[in-house]
Amino acid sequence: LRDARGNVLREDGKMRMWFTSATLGGGGPPHAIQQAVSLDGVKWTDVSPIQISRAYCPTVVKTPHGYMMWYTEPGRYPWVIRHATSPDGRTWSVTEEPVLTISQPWEHDLQIYPCVLHIDGVYLMWYASYLEKNHETTAIGFAASTDGITWHKHPRNPILRPDLSRPWESHYVSSHSVMQLDDGRFRIWYASRKAPPFHNLYFAINTAVWNGREK
Repeated sequence: LRDARGNVLREDGKMRMWFTSATLGGGGPPHAIQQAVSLDGVKWTDVSPIQISRAYCPTVVKTPHGYMMWYTEPGRYPWVIRHATSPDGRTWSVTEEPVLTISQPWEHDLQIYPCVLHIDGVYLMWYASYLEKNHETTAIGFAASTDGITWHKHPRNPILRPDLSRPWESHYVSSHSVMQLDDGRFRIWYASRKAPPFHNLYFAINTAVWNGREK
């Protein structure tokens, strides 16, 4: 659980984490979201029952009106991003229609890894998609919303893409987390892959900062 700017937020002295669980390849439960709590961020306990089924990579923001979650719905392509609300972070009401779908030329097959902040009354989302149909590259896009449901994608997306000049992030950039720094800048941490064949699901964790000036 994070506050509107992305800082860790404690409740009753504890941290809350929503995570994805799944049984892959064995006919068990598909991707689902559960919750755990921790005092130190290392040992996590009190794992909840499944809160949302068929759900992957959640991000949760606490607002004055309750909790808001965005997550990817996996399954057959195209994967979409959905939205849910909760009064307590345990029982969720899922918005009927997906809130983010493929709509820009660079996007292929999925919308994944939503990361949402709430700055000056506006919801900001960083999300990933395949950059090519061959699924050998991903990139990160950006969208904004006034209510967390209707989103407007940046016309210059993707805002972060693989860089062939850096072999450790030549093909994938995704699985990211963003926070607003005290000086107003935004910092992103993201995972990457080297060129195929992909021997690692992800190869490195990298970081970048946005200074408030567009190129």
